[in-house]
Amino acid sequence: MDISEAVRQMKKKPAFSSNVGMVLIHNGTVRGRSRTDGEKVTSLEVRPNQEKIEEIRQDFLKKTGIFDINIEAREGRFQPGEDLLFIIVAGDIREHVKPTLSDLLERIKTEAIEKKEILEE
Repeated sequence: MDISEAVRQMKKKPAFSSNVGMVLIHNGTVRGRSRTDGEKVTSLEVRPNQEKIEEIRQDFLKKTGIFDINIEAREGRFQPGEDLLFIIVAGDIREHVKPTLSDLLERIKTEAIEKKEILEE
C-alpha cells in the first residue's frame, strides 16, 4: 500500500472534510527478534483471512465518529523490516479514532491473521 496515495484517495470521498479531524495509520512490519523469546527471526510466514478482516472492518465502521477504514494485510513469506499490515482509520476526534485503531488492530491480529516465525538455526 502506498500510504500517501491511500490517504489522498480517502480525502476525495464526499463529506471527508466535514467529518474527519484525524487520520491514524498503522504500518506493521516483521520484527527481527521473536516476541516470545528474543531469538533471531529470519522470516515470517503470514496468512490473513481476508473475509474475516473485512467482517471486522465493517463492524468498526459502525463505531461513533468513524468515517472510513482502509486495511491491507499481506500474505506470504516476509523478511525482517518488510511491511505486513497497513490500517488507516479516519474519524472525527481522537477520542474516537485512537481506541478504534487500537481495538481494530487487536481483533485483526487475534482473529484474522495466522503467522509462523522462521527462526535462525
